[in-house]
Amino acid sequence: MNTLIYLIPVALSLGGLGLVAFLWALKSGQYEDLDGASWRILDDGDGEGESSQTL
Repeated sequence: MNTLIYLIPVALSLGGLGLVAFLWALKSGQYEDLDGASWRILDDGDGEGESSQTL
């Protein structure tokens, strides 16, 4: 029972820290462009100004 006195506040503080990190990510715009990465991975990179390397 003595360990619960330490574990409960630690668990609550870690949960609060995770919530603060999530809210910071929302506020800083981390979730603004969800489709951009999926389109960039499909891009060939053959645009102007980019050099394409072939083997």
